[in-house]
Amino acid sequence: MSAPDTLAQPTLTMLYADHHGWLHAWLRRKLGCTFTAEDLAQDTFLRLLVRPRALDADRNPRAYLTTIANGLVVDHWRRADIERAWLAAMMDRPEALHPSAEHQAILIETLVEVDRILAALPDKPREAFLLAHLHDLTYAEIGARLQVSERMVKKYMAQAMLHCLTAASSFHAALA
Repeated sequence: MSAPDTLAQPTLTMLYADHHGWLHAWLRRKLGCTFTAEDLAQDTFLRLLVRPRALDADRNPRAYLTTIANGLVVDHWRRADIERAWLAAMMDRPEALHPSAEHQAILIETLVEVDRILAALPDKPREAFLLAHLHDLTYAEIGARLQVSERMVKKYMAQAMLHCLTAASSFHAALA
Protein backbone atom coordinates (compact mmCIF):
# COMPACT_ATOMS: atom_id res chain seq x y z
CA MET A 1 0.00 0.00 0.00
CA SER A 2 1.29 3.43 -0.79
CA ALA A 3 1.49 6.12 1.86
CA PRO A 4 -1.62 8.09 0.72
CA ASP A 5 -3.74 4.91 0.82
CA THR A 6 -3.01 4.15 4.45
CA LEU A 7 -4.30 5.56 7.68
CA ALA A 8 -1.25 6.29 9.85
CA GLN A 9 -1.27 4.77 13.33
CA PRO A 10 -1.22 8.16 15.13
CA THR A 11 -4.13 9.31 12.97
CA LEU A 12 -6.09 6.16 13.77
CA THR A 13 -5.33 6.55 17.47
CA MET A 14 -6.55 10.16 17.38
CA LEU A 15 -9.61 9.18 15.35
CA TYR A 16 -10.45 6.52 17.92
CA ALA A 17 -9.90 8.84 20.88
CA ASP A 18 -11.90 11.67 19.32
CA HIS A 19 -14.85 9.69 17.95
CA HIS A 20 -15.25 6.32 19.69
CA GLY A 21 -17.58 7.67 22.39
CA TRP A 22 -19.74 9.46 19.85
CA LEU A 23 -19.85 6.39 17.56
CA HIS A 24 -20.77 4.09 20.44
CA ALA A 25 -23.62 6.42 21.47
CA TRP A 26 -24.86 6.64 17.86
CA LEU A 27 -24.83 2.85 17.53
CA ARG A 28 -26.49 2.38 20.94
CA ARG A 29 -29.38 4.65 19.86
CA LYS A 30 -29.68 2.80 16.56
CA LEU A 31 -29.49 -0.72 18.02
CA GLY A 32 -30.94 -0.28 21.51
CA CYS A 33 -28.19 -2.46 23.00
CA THR A 34 -25.03 -1.11 24.53
CA PHE A 35 -23.12 -4.40 24.18
CA THR A 36 -23.84 -4.80 20.46
CA ALA A 37 -23.09 -1.10 19.97
CA GLU A 38 -19.69 -1.57 21.63
CA ASP A 39 -18.93 -4.60 19.43
CA LEU A 40 -19.86 -2.75 16.26
CA ALA A 41 -17.95 0.38 17.29
CA GLN A 42 -14.85 -1.76 17.78
CA ASP A 43 -15.49 -3.53 14.47
CA THR A 44 -15.71 -0.14 12.75
CA PHE A 45 -12.23 0.82 13.91
CA LEU A 46 -10.98 -2.69 13.18
CA ARG A 47 -12.14 -2.20 9.58
CA LEU A 48 -9.89 0.85 9.42
CA LEU A 49 -6.96 -1.26 10.63
CA VAL A 50 -7.64 -4.08 8.19
CA ARG A 51 -8.47 -1.88 5.19
CA PRO A 52 -6.78 1.47 5.81
CA ARG A 53 -7.90 4.52 3.90
CA ALA A 54 -6.47 8.00 3.75
CA LEU A 55 -8.60 10.55 5.54
CA ASP A 56 -8.60 14.07 4.24
CA ALA A 57 -8.47 16.57 7.11
CA ASP A 58 -11.20 18.59 5.38
CA ARG A 59 -13.60 15.65 5.32
CA ASN A 60 -15.95 14.83 8.14
CA PRO A 61 -14.53 11.72 9.89
CA ARG A 62 -17.89 11.09 11.56
CA ALA A 63 -19.55 10.70 8.18
CA TYR A 64 -16.86 8.20 7.19
CA LEU A 65 -17.23 6.27 10.45
CA THR A 66 -21.02 6.36 10.15
CA THR A 67 -20.84 4.86 6.67
CA ILE A 68 -18.68 1.98 7.88
CA ALA A 69 -20.75 1.46 11.04
CA ASN A 70 -24.05 1.56 9.15
CA GLY A 71 -22.84 -1.23 6.87
CA LEU A 72 -21.95 -3.26 9.94
CA VAL A 73 -25.41 -2.60 11.41
CA VAL A 74 -27.06 -3.88 8.22
CA ASP A 75 -24.85 -6.98 8.34
CA HIS A 76 -25.78 -7.45 12.02
CA TRP A 77 -29.50 -7.26 11.25
CA ARG A 78 -29.19 -9.65 8.31
CA ARG A 79 -27.31 -12.13 10.47
CA ALA A 80 -29.95 -11.80 13.22
CA ASP A 81 -32.68 -12.54 10.65
CA ILE A 82 -30.80 -15.63 9.49
CA GLU A 83 -30.27 -16.81 13.07
CA ARG A 84 -33.98 -16.33 13.86
CA ALA A 85 -34.95 -18.33 10.75
CA TRP A 86 -32.48 -21.06 11.72
CA LEU A 87 -33.84 -21.25 15.26
CA ALA A 88 -37.42 -21.36 13.95
CA ALA A 89 -36.46 -24.26 11.67
CA MET A 90 -34.84 -26.06 14.60
CA MET A 91 -38.03 -25.73 16.66
CA ASP A 92 -39.73 -28.14 14.24
CA ARG A 93 -37.07 -30.83 14.81
CA PRO A 94 -36.72 -33.10 17.82
CA GLU A 95 -34.02 -31.86 20.19
CA ALA A 96 -32.06 -35.08 19.69
CA LEU A 97 -31.57 -34.07 16.04
CA HIS A 98 -30.24 -30.57 16.82
CA PRO A 99 -26.61 -30.09 15.81
CA SER A 100 -24.00 -29.21 18.42
CA ALA A 101 -23.44 -25.54 19.26
CA GLU A 102 -20.20 -25.57 17.24
CA HIS A 103 -21.92 -27.14 14.23
CA GLN A 104 -24.77 -24.63 14.52
CA ALA A 105 -22.27 -21.75 14.50
CA ILE A 106 -20.62 -23.15 11.38
CA LEU A 107 -24.01 -23.62 9.68
CA ILE A 108 -25.11 -20.07 10.52
CA GLU A 109 -21.81 -18.65 9.22
CA THR A 110 -22.32 -20.64 6.02
CA LEU A 111 -25.88 -19.36 5.68
CA VAL A 112 -24.68 -15.79 6.22
CA GLU A 113 -22.06 -16.25 3.48
CA VAL A 114 -24.62 -17.78 1.09
CA ASP A 115 -26.96 -14.86 1.82
CA ARG A 116 -24.13 -12.40 1.08
CA ILE A 117 -23.34 -14.15 -2.20
CA LEU A 118 -26.98 -14.28 -3.30
CA ALA A 119 -27.59 -10.65 -2.27
CA ALA A 120 -24.96 -9.59 -4.82
CA LEU A 121 -27.03 -11.07 -7.65
CA PRO A 122 -29.57 -9.00 -9.58
CA ASP A 123 -33.17 -9.60 -8.45
CA LYS A 124 -34.46 -11.89 -11.19
CA PRO A 125 -31.48 -14.27 -11.36
CA ARG A 126 -31.51 -14.51 -7.54
CA GLU A 127 -35.25 -15.18 -7.50
CA ALA A 128 -35.00 -17.78 -10.27
CA PHE A 129 -32.16 -19.52 -8.42
CA LEU A 130 -34.08 -19.59 -5.15
CA LEU A 131 -37.32 -20.77 -6.78
CA ALA A 132 -35.44 -23.61 -8.46
CA HIS A 133 -33.43 -24.70 -5.44
CA LEU A 134 -35.73 -23.97 -2.52
CA HIS A 135 -39.13 -24.61 -4.10
CA ASP A 136 -38.13 -27.18 -6.73
CA LEU A 137 -39.98 -25.30 -9.47
CA THR A 138 -39.36 -26.15 -13.10
CA TYR A 139 -37.96 -23.51 -15.44
CA ALA A 140 -41.41 -23.18 -17.03
CA GLU A 141 -43.00 -22.55 -13.60
CA ILE A 142 -40.28 -20.04 -12.72
CA GLY A 143 -40.78 -18.29 -16.06
CA ALA A 144 -44.49 -17.99 -15.38
CA ARG A 145 -43.84 -16.52 -11.93
CA LEU A 146 -41.23 -14.06 -13.18
CA GLN A 147 -43.17 -13.34 -16.38
CA VAL A 148 -40.22 -14.24 -18.61
CA SER A 149 -39.55 -16.98 -21.13
CA GLU A 150 -38.11 -20.33 -20.14
CA ARG A 151 -35.02 -19.42 -22.16
CA MET A 152 -34.58 -16.31 -20.00
CA VAL A 153 -34.88 -18.46 -16.88
CA LYS A 154 -32.06 -20.63 -18.22
CA LYS A 155 -29.94 -17.49 -18.66
CA TYR A 156 -30.77 -16.36 -15.14
CA MET A 157 -29.85 -19.76 -13.75
CA ALA A 158 -26.55 -19.79 -15.65
CA GLN A 159 -25.79 -16.30 -14.37
CA ALA A 160 -26.60 -17.29 -10.78
CA MET A 161 -24.58 -20.49 -10.93
CA LEU A 162 -21.57 -18.72 -12.43
CA HIS A 163 -21.84 -16.06 -9.74
CA CYS A 164 -21.98 -18.71 -6.97
CA LEU A 165 -19.04 -20.66 -8.42
CA THR A 166 -16.96 -17.49 -8.73
CA ALA A 167 -17.79 -16.47 -5.17
CA ALA A 168 -17.03 -19.97 -3.87
CA SER A 169 -13.67 -20.10 -5.64
CA SER A 170 -12.81 -16.64 -4.27
CA PHE A 171 -13.82 -17.81 -0.80
CA HIS A 172 -11.66 -20.94 -1.06
CA ALA A 173 -8.71 -18.94 -2.41
CA ALA A 174 -9.00 -16.57 0.58
CA LEU A 175 -8.86 -19.54 2.96
CA ALA A 176 -5.72 -20.96 1.33
